[in-house]
Amino acid sequence: MNGAIHVNNVVKTFKGDVQAVRGVSFDVAEGEFFAFLGPNGAGKSTTVQLLTTLLKPTSGTMEVAGYDVNKDPEKVRLSIGVALQETGIDPDLKGRELLEFQARLFGFSKKQAKERAAELLELVGLTEDADRMSGKYSGGMRRRLDLAMTLVHKPKILFLDEPTTGLDPTNRKAIWKEIKRLNKEEGTTIFLTTQYLEEADQLADRISIINKGQIVATGTPEELKRTLGLDAVVLQFDEEDDAIKAYEAVSSPDYQTERLKNDVTILAENGTSILADVIRKLDEQNLHPAQLNVKPPSLDDVFIQVTNDKKEGAVHE
Repeated sequence: MNGAIHVNNVVKTFKGDVQAVRGVSFDVAEGEFFAFLGPNGAGKSTTVQLLTTLLKPTSGTMEVAGYDVNKDPEKVRLSIGVALQETGIDPDLKGRELLEFQARLFGFSKKQAKERAAELLELVGLTEDADRMSGKYSGGMRRRLDLAMTLVHKPKILFLDEPTTGLDPTNRKAIWKEIKRLNKEEGTTIFLTTQYLEEADQLADRISIINKGQIVATGTPEELKRTLGLDAVVLQFDEEDDAIKAYEAVSSPDYQTERLKNDVTILAENGTSILADVIRKLDEQNLHPAQLNVKPPSLDDVFIQVTNDKKEGAVHE
């Protein structure tokens, strides 16, 4: 596939020599669902602002939809849709009015604007509420309206900056469903930032994690999880004293064992292969966990490892 986004050795320095982005490079293919993750202050939002022409890079090159963000910012803007964390919705206008106004800004005729607004209202499930003041919309409805507004001109690339923050699980799943449909059925390239790792795990074809202005991990969700290579065998006890005894009983130089209050966690390459030995050691001490689970590595585990100062650089692009 051709490239939708190309970023090469980009640096962004602010006043006082504060380097928010330090030599970042990555590519996003056309039609790809790409998630960009990072802790607060890592350079995530700065990178999005650079890609959407809201900021200019100090050095390096960035291309979006085949256009250089410095040389052709207008062409970039016409090729993308951007939904930022704070929605730009006028509460004194109706949902339908906002969409028609947005369409007119993109050069639609009055008739075309009405038709496009109706299409989008149906698409995001707001037809019945189209003629209500948007200021009376719920948080989930405003998010859906904001998404519709970014789609007015049928952008090739959609930038979504934490689109489900603050939404309840039902509305979050509704947004997930819609952006996944846009990606799979209409071929829209999605560039997503999110604080919900489950969201990236469920939706993204590929993920990059940025920390302290640098990319520290890139791959599919499964590839990233495999980099840890350790399962977690979790033993949960009703009494902390039993957990302490269990920790002493199962500790071994062959694998890493940790205890937090009533829980004992054993990290091993193949969690199921050590179960028989663990259970035997517990039986010898007459210890019986209330729950025993074997969990493969999660995206949360990867994120913690590659953004933890002590382990920084453990996984590189």
